[in-house]
Amino acid sequence: MIIPAIDIQDGCVVRFVQGKLDKKVYSKDPVKTARHWAKQGAEFLHVVDLDGAYSGMPKNIEIVKEIAKTSGLVVEFGGGVRSMQAIEDLLDCGIARLIVGTKAAQDQNFLYRAFKRFKDKVIVSIDAKDGKVFTQGWQDSGGTQLGAIEFADSLKSLGFKEVIYTDISKDGTLKGPNIQGAKALLKTGLKVVVSGGVSSLEDIKKIKKLEKEGVVGIIVGKALYEGRFTLTQALRLS
Repeated sequence: MIIPAIDIQDGCVVRFVQGKLDKKVYSKDPVKTARHWAKQGAEFLHVVDLDGAYSGMPKNIEIVKEIAKTSGLVVEFGGGVRSMQAIEDLLDCGIARLIVGTKAAQDQNFLYRAFKRFKDKVIVSIDAKDGKVFTQGWQDSGGTQLGAIEFADSLKSLGFKEVIYTDISKDGTLKGPNIQGAKALLKTGLKVVVSGGVSSLEDIKKIKKLEKEGVVGIIVGKALYEGRFTLTQALRLS
């Protein structure tokens, strides 16, 4: 599954490099952007509230509600989702799946309760650099030096079947995804959605070769916004 990404900051569609460098605004209308991806053939959409990721609480929720309500897309959403109440409220708004990252890495009890209550309506994002998990909008390794594989193993033991994997050092760079990192995670037995660094249709082909090993999706952001290829072209490969 090819999944276009919309990152929102201050109500605009933006892209960062490695979570912090070279911010670029691509649209001031995220809802219009979501409809554009729907017209291009998307069925699933990955939305991140960057303001929420940095602050610890979703800040652009009205925009996300509108996307879920009017785009016709299945929407997964993350960025500041750090409480059971937030998950419940967002699911009630028509969002199909909630992404948890920071809270998942920091609080095993929360993770257990969230999975037990919401099952596959919650997915964990393993956001890593040099094999270590980062949190707080990718600004912090938490001081714990939690390993990505170690974290993945713990998720598997809790009952999770699928994760999102982002190599922070690749994200927004258009320098290709971390194939080896994805392969390592696949060895845990989890299904993996790969994110970060996709720059070309060739990159998509390389990731697709891991489909039999458990890769179930590819999140694509900057490459689409920079016109490296169209979503229609990417979907033909899926």
